[in-house]
Amino acid sequence: MGGEDIKVLREKVFDKSKWMQLPRDVLIGHNVLDELPSVCQDLGLGRDVLLITGERTQEIAGNRIAALLEDRCEVTTFLVRTGSLDEIAEAEKCGAGADFVIGAGGGRVIDTAKIVSYNLDRQFISVPTAGAHDGIASARASVPTAEGSVSLDAHPPIAVVADTAIIAAAPPRLLAAGCADIISNYTAILDWELAHRLRGDAVSEYAMALSKMTAEIVVKNTGVIGARTEESAWIVMKALVSSGVAMSIAGSSRPASGGEHKFSHALDRLAPGRALHGEQCGVGAIMTMYLHGGDWRWIRDSLKRLGAPTTPAELGIDDETAVEALLAARSIRPERFTILDMGLSRESAGRLVRMLYEEE
Repeated sequence: MGGEDIKVLREKVFDKSKWMQLPRDVLIGHNVLDELPSVCQDLGLGRDVLLITGERTQEIAGNRIAALLEDRCEVTTFLVRTGSLDEIAEAEKCGAGADFVIGAGGGRVIDTAKIVSYNLDRQFISVPTAGAHDGIASARASVPTAEGSVSLDAHPPIAVVADTAIIAAAPPRLLAAGCADIISNYTAILDWELAHRLRGDAVSEYAMALSKMTAEIVVKNTGVIGARTEESAWIVMKALVSSGVAMSIAGSSRPASGGEHKFSHALDRLAPGRALHGEQCGVGAIMTMYLHGGDWRWIRDSLKRLGAPTTPAELGIDDETAVEALLAARSIRPERFTILDMGLSRESAGRLVRMLYEEE
């Protein structure tokens, strides 16, 4: 067999290898925080732990975690206030000698812990205190900067410990925001398929199917979730973890992040701090579903049943800011092609925003 024949054989070798990182242990339920010492022992993570939490979430869960681990671990606590890059650098110095990291708190705390563990090459346990977004089990993290939020590489947690007793006690707005973030998976998938058809972007059918199923679970259970019980927290947390797993399978945030997320990130730059990330994504999903020719009223009505915002006014912004965010979305992660990158005019964006106030 000659050299050319060997070359042909090599070219025919099937190789679609991919490194998927998924959580190993996932505990969701009433008072599962008490199982955290057993989780740490099961995973063999070591004795020195950097506990990253916030001022409020330290009272909710951080102090309890420190007490639970004090007999078997040396716990160093770092309090997150801004989640900025400078603060992340401080946390990395604080955890330089740690064997592993625990993040106990909301989105800002979890994202900070995720990046710190990634930069220090340490394992990370996610302990969410609210169900406000789908980053609790994903491999991406959002960091605030002067120019708005940026999305950075990280790795998913090796374990998720979600105590539904704690999460159910959080303000109802947070759970509604998490649901809105998950429902926006519908339009993220449509944008991914659009990028595949028009630009040949690679897709993962498995990740798409899991992402869509996750959104369907939330929509199907809007009545139960709207009751604001511990069962509500249980349903939403399972969906949030599944959404994170879908992103790990895909190797990117594409299954859960499309034009609606670019709209949200644009709002972070134009009107920072007005609304929660998931709330902005929910409103963005209504508009992008309309542009895709889908049932945007169904998305809107699902969000209403959950108590999530459906208009710019309910986000605390004016209509013109929403129009500017739609037009600026194409400048956010321009490598990620979505329906908002297809030449939306200012006039059309204005009509799109006004449509949000229409009633059936």
